[in-house]
Amino acid sequence: MNVDIGNALASVASPGVSRESLERLDAQVADAHERIERGMANGEHGYEALNLPERTDPDAIRETVEPVEDADALITIGIGGSSLGAATIVEALESDTETVFLDNVDPEWVTRHLERLPLENAAINVVSRSGTTAETLANFLVVREAFESAGVDWTERTIVTTGESGPLRELADRHDLPSLKVPDGVPGRFSALSAVGMVAAAVCGHDLEALLEGAAAEAETLSGSLFDCPAYAYGATTYALDQRGAGVNAMMPYAESLETSAEWFAQLWAESLGKDDLGQTPVRALGVTDQHSQLQLYRAGPRDKLVTFVTPRGGGDRDIPATDVEELAYLGDSSLGTLLEAEFEATEASLAAAGRPNVRVEIARVDEYELGGLLYGMEAACVLAGELYGVNTFEQPAVEWAKKATRGLLGGGEFEEAEAVAEKTELRVER
Repeated sequence: MNVDIGNALASVASPGVSRESLERLDAQVADAHERIERGMANGEHGYEALNLPERTDPDAIRETVEPVEDADALITIGIGGSSLGAATIVEALESDTETVFLDNVDPEWVTRHLERLPLENAAINVVSRSGTTAETLANFLVVREAFESAGVDWTERTIVTTGESGPLRELADRHDLPSLKVPDGVPGRFSALSAVGMVAAAVCGHDLEALLEGAAAEAETLSGSLFDCPAYAYGATTYALDQRGAGVNAMMPYAESLETSAEWFAQLWAESLGKDDLGQTPVRALGVTDQHSQLQLYRAGPRDKLVTFVTPRGGGDRDIPATDVEELAYLGDSSLGTLLEAEFEATEASLAAAGRPNVRVEIARVDEYELGGLLYGMEAACVLAGELYGVNTFEQPAVEWAKKATRGLLGGGEFEEAEAVAEKTELRVER
């Protein structure tokens, strides 16, 4: 992963950060790096995520998925960090295995998927650290019933990734289901490079070693200076821009295969940094699609945004056929890849010309190695930003509040949070 922060400098953009300010900030980065290194060395909660490249066992993951490695379709049931990392990996890479991620409980949407999938040769991948996540367990019960109704033995087609205890662990033990453990000390949104994110990749036949090698190579770049470390350069720059008014971070990958990575990034950034009235608001976009739907705002709206471009520098291409339409003749000498590159460079330049901060994150291509580096790099950037903000990057109390309220509303216990739902202020306008 390479990072170009030139278009975020004060000489280009407003808000922007001067080179002198970055050099002063670098002393804080050095202190933060020492704290991160200590956390990694001591296996502290959260920091342990940055040790995953050397601690995840790809052989154990492949051995666990062997009973379902012939699956034509894989249904992954999880939510948030139990789903988005896996989805980012498999949706970025090509596979003959159809993948579905049930991370919502919309009944019509779930039903449509279950009705169209070939359940007789599908596999179930259910992921929940606690084994009590309401959405995940509800969808698992629905999927299990669908398999039974189709005459398929779900116990022969299910893999479980969960903690050491809880209802899902008890279920796995009772039915002797192949299972893996959610790593200790790793919050879900940081767990893509563990069994949580890599079981789906293994079923789809992707190169797990290359994923981890790419992440390990990115880990080698962590150092005490933002000028020597792409991940820290990104984390420090986003923090500095937020301090200067860029409170929105629009993540805009320029590859269709990386669209889900923007969703993964949104959770990582929002849930990790959104505390104590601090943190950027992540926005998801896709180039070139959202040049035509969002760029107007980014270029001419309030000066409160940073645009982050993620662009692969290589990949497949396809020639554009020649045409006898004079106004379009120039396209016949080009290709879709060349057009995509021109669209990206024009968008980047248009923001810079309008004085709007943007950062370029480059990867060589979309493959396992580069994807592993991108995931790790963004996680390290987030941890560094959390250190600079002075927040606990690895907790999410606001999310836990809503979980308790939901359980209380469903009769899953007595929670005062549920009582707050009835206190909603109403001002209805009805037809």
